[in-house]
Amino acid sequence: MKLTSKLLTAAALLTASASAMAHPGHTEGGFTSGLLHPMLGLDHLLAMAAIGFWSVRQNKLMKNATPAFVIGGMIGGAALAWGGLSVPGVETGITFSVLVAGILIATLAKLPTAVGGTLVGAFMLFHGFAHGAEMPEGATLAAYLAGFSIATLAITLVGRGLGGLMLKADSRFSRGVGGVLAVAGAYLAAA
Repeated sequence: MKLTSKLLTAAALLTASASAMAHPGHTEGGFTSGLLHPMLGLDHLLAMAAIGFWSVRQNKLMKNATPAFVIGGMIGGAALAWGGLSVPGVETGITFSVLVAGILIATLAKLPTAVGGTLVGAFMLFHGFAHGAEMPEGATLAAYLAGFSIATLAITLVGRGLGGLMLKADSRFSRGVGGVLAVAGAYLAAA
Protein backbone atom coordinates (compact mmCIF):
# COMPACT_ATOMS: atom_id res chain seq x y z
CA MET A 1 0.00 0.00 0.00
CA LYS A 2 1.41 3.39 -0.95
CA LEU A 3 2.12 6.03 1.69
CA THR A 4 -0.70 8.20 0.34
CA SER A 5 -3.22 5.39 0.75
CA LYS A 6 -1.98 4.61 4.25
CA LEU A 7 -2.23 8.22 5.37
CA LEU A 8 -5.69 8.67 3.89
CA THR A 9 -6.87 5.44 5.50
CA ALA A 10 -5.47 6.53 8.86
CA ALA A 11 -7.15 9.93 8.52
CA ALA A 12 -10.47 8.30 7.63
CA LEU A 13 -10.27 5.96 10.64
CA LEU A 14 -9.41 8.84 12.97
CA THR A 15 -12.27 10.90 11.58
CA ALA A 16 -14.69 8.00 11.92
CA SER A 17 -13.66 7.52 15.53
CA ALA A 18 -14.60 11.13 16.26
CA SER A 19 -18.30 10.55 15.80
CA ALA A 20 -18.84 10.82 19.57
CA MET A 21 -18.16 14.45 20.43
CA ALA A 22 -18.98 14.21 24.13
CA HIS A 23 -15.96 13.48 26.29
CA PRO A 24 -17.45 12.31 29.60
CA GLY A 25 -18.22 8.65 30.13
CA HIS A 26 -14.91 7.02 29.31
CA THR A 27 -15.04 3.79 31.23
CA GLU A 28 -11.95 2.08 29.89
CA GLY A 29 -8.75 1.64 31.91
CA GLY A 30 -6.28 4.47 32.21
CA PHE A 31 -4.16 3.77 29.13
CA THR A 32 -7.05 2.93 26.83
CA SER A 33 -9.09 5.88 28.03
CA GLY A 34 -6.14 8.21 27.51
CA LEU A 35 -5.53 6.75 24.06
CA LEU A 36 -9.15 7.18 22.98
CA HIS A 37 -9.85 10.58 24.54
CA PRO A 38 -8.14 12.73 21.86
CA MET A 39 -9.89 10.75 19.13
CA LEU A 40 -13.39 10.93 20.58
CA GLY A 41 -13.65 14.69 20.46
CA LEU A 42 -13.90 16.23 17.02
CA ASP A 43 -12.44 19.46 18.37
CA HIS A 44 -9.32 17.72 19.70
CA LEU A 45 -8.91 15.60 16.59
CA LEU A 46 -9.18 18.55 14.20
CA ALA A 47 -6.86 20.81 16.19
CA MET A 48 -4.05 18.28 16.52
CA ALA A 49 -4.28 17.18 12.88
CA ALA A 50 -4.41 20.82 11.76
CA ILE A 51 -1.31 21.75 13.75
CA GLY A 52 0.55 18.85 12.19
CA PHE A 53 -0.68 19.86 8.74
CA TRP A 54 0.34 23.50 9.27
CA SER A 55 3.78 22.59 10.65
CA VAL A 56 4.93 21.14 7.32
CA ARG A 57 5.26 24.60 5.73
CA GLN A 58 7.19 26.08 8.66
CA ASN A 59 10.93 26.62 8.97
CA LYS A 60 12.96 23.52 9.79
CA LEU A 61 13.27 24.29 13.51
CA MET A 62 9.53 24.93 13.94
CA LYS A 63 8.62 21.90 11.86
CA ASN A 64 10.89 19.61 13.87
CA ALA A 65 9.91 21.09 17.24
CA THR A 66 6.15 21.03 16.70
CA PRO A 67 5.63 17.56 18.27
CA ALA A 68 7.51 18.75 21.38
CA PHE A 69 5.39 21.92 21.57
CA VAL A 70 2.24 19.83 21.20
CA ILE A 71 3.17 17.31 23.90
CA GLY A 72 4.62 20.00 26.19
CA GLY A 73 1.39 22.00 26.04
CA MET A 74 -0.74 18.90 26.54
CA ILE A 75 1.20 17.73 29.58
CA GLY A 76 1.34 21.26 31.00
CA GLY A 77 -2.43 21.65 30.69
CA ALA A 78 -3.10 18.23 32.18
CA ALA A 79 -0.76 19.04 35.08
CA LEU A 80 -2.76 22.20 35.80
CA ALA A 81 -5.97 20.17 35.92
CA TRP A 82 -4.42 17.47 38.09
CA GLY A 83 -3.04 20.17 40.39
CA GLY A 84 -6.57 21.46 40.96
CA LEU A 85 -5.97 24.77 39.20
CA SER A 86 -8.57 26.48 37.06
CA VAL A 87 -8.09 27.62 33.48
CA PRO A 88 -10.82 29.97 32.28
CA GLY A 89 -12.29 29.57 28.80
CA VAL A 90 -11.05 26.03 28.15
CA GLU A 91 -13.74 25.13 25.60
CA THR A 92 -13.35 28.51 23.90
CA GLY A 93 -9.59 27.98 23.72
CA ILE A 94 -10.07 24.52 22.22
CA THR A 95 -12.46 25.65 19.50
CA PHE A 96 -10.39 28.79 18.88
CA SER A 97 -7.38 26.53 18.24
CA VAL A 98 -9.25 24.78 15.41
CA LEU A 99 -10.36 28.11 13.91
CA VAL A 100 -6.91 29.72 14.08
CA ALA A 101 -5.11 26.62 12.81
CA GLY A 102 -7.50 26.58 9.85
CA ILE A 103 -6.77 30.23 9.14
CA LEU A 104 -3.00 29.62 9.38
CA ILE A 105 -3.29 26.78 6.86
CA ALA A 106 -5.63 28.70 4.52
CA THR A 107 -3.31 31.70 4.43
CA LEU A 108 -0.17 29.54 4.14
CA ALA A 109 1.13 31.53 7.12
CA LYS A 110 4.73 31.01 8.20
CA LEU A 111 5.54 32.06 11.74
CA PRO A 112 8.87 32.47 13.52
CA THR A 113 9.56 29.52 15.81
CA ALA A 114 9.12 31.58 18.99
CA VAL A 115 5.68 32.77 17.88
CA GLY A 116 4.55 29.48 16.36
CA GLY A 117 5.81 27.42 19.28
CA THR A 118 4.12 29.67 21.81
CA LEU A 119 0.86 29.54 19.88
CA VAL A 120 0.95 25.74 19.55
CA GLY A 121 1.88 25.30 23.21
CA ALA A 122 -0.92 27.64 24.33
CA PHE A 123 -3.50 25.85 22.19
CA MET A 124 -2.42 22.48 23.50
CA LEU A 125 -2.52 23.76 27.08
CA PHE A 126 -6.31 24.08 26.71
CA HIS A 127 -6.58 20.62 25.17
CA GLY A 128 -4.35 19.11 27.84
CA PHE A 129 -6.36 20.74 30.61
CA ALA A 130 -9.54 19.20 29.20
CA HIS A 131 -7.87 15.78 28.96
CA GLY A 132 -6.53 16.04 32.49
CA ALA A 133 -9.85 17.22 33.95
CA GLU A 134 -11.68 14.33 32.27
CA MET A 135 -9.38 11.55 33.47
CA PRO A 136 -11.64 8.72 34.59
CA GLU A 137 -11.87 7.95 38.28
CA GLY A 138 -9.61 5.05 39.15
CA ALA A 139 -7.31 5.51 36.14
CA THR A 140 -3.62 5.67 36.89
CA LEU A 141 -2.11 9.01 36.01
CA ALA A 142 0.93 7.54 34.24
CA ALA A 143 -1.12 5.18 32.08
CA TYR A 144 -3.65 7.85 31.13
CA LEU A 145 -0.86 10.32 30.34
CA ALA A 146 0.94 7.76 28.18
CA GLY A 147 -2.27 6.98 26.31
CA PHE A 148 -3.22 10.54 25.44
CA SER A 149 0.38 11.46 24.62
CA ILE A 150 0.66 8.60 22.12
CA ALA A 151 -2.71 9.45 20.54
CA THR A 152 -1.84 13.14 20.38
CA LEU A 153 1.46 12.47 18.62
CA ALA A 154 -0.18 10.01 16.23
CA ILE A 155 -2.90 12.50 15.23
CA THR A 156 -0.36 15.30 14.84
CA LEU A 157 1.89 13.11 12.68
CA VAL A 158 -1.03 11.98 10.49
CA GLY A 159 -1.83 15.67 9.99
CA ARG A 160 1.81 16.30 9.14
CA GLY A 161 1.76 13.43 6.63
CA LEU A 162 -1.33 14.85 4.94
CA GLY A 163 0.27 18.29 4.92
CA GLY A 164 3.37 16.80 3.30
CA LEU A 165 1.22 15.30 0.56
CA MET A 166 -0.36 18.70 -0.01
CA LEU A 167 3.07 20.28 -0.48
CA LYS A 168 3.30 18.35 -3.74
CA ALA A 169 -0.15 19.51 -4.84
CA ASP A 170 -1.42 22.92 -5.84
CA SER A 171 -1.52 25.26 -2.81
CA ARG A 172 -5.24 25.76 -3.42
CA PHE A 173 -5.83 22.33 -1.89
CA SER A 174 -4.08 23.36 1.32
CA ARG A 175 -5.98 26.62 1.34
CA GLY A 176 -9.21 24.67 0.92
CA VAL A 177 -8.35 22.35 3.80
CA GLY A 178 -7.57 25.39 5.94
CA GLY A 179 -10.86 27.02 4.97
CA VAL A 180 -12.81 23.91 5.91
CA LEU A 181 -11.00 23.73 9.26
CA ALA A 182 -11.66 27.40 9.95
CA VAL A 183 -15.36 26.92 9.24
CA ALA A 184 -15.40 23.82 11.46
CA GLY A 185 -13.76 25.83 14.24
CA ALA A 186 -16.31 28.61 13.86
CA TYR A 187 -19.12 26.04 13.93
CA LEU A 188 -17.74 24.37 17.05
CA ALA A 189 -17.40 27.78 18.72
CA ALA A 190 -21.01 28.63 17.90
CA ALA A 191 -22.40 25.24 18.99
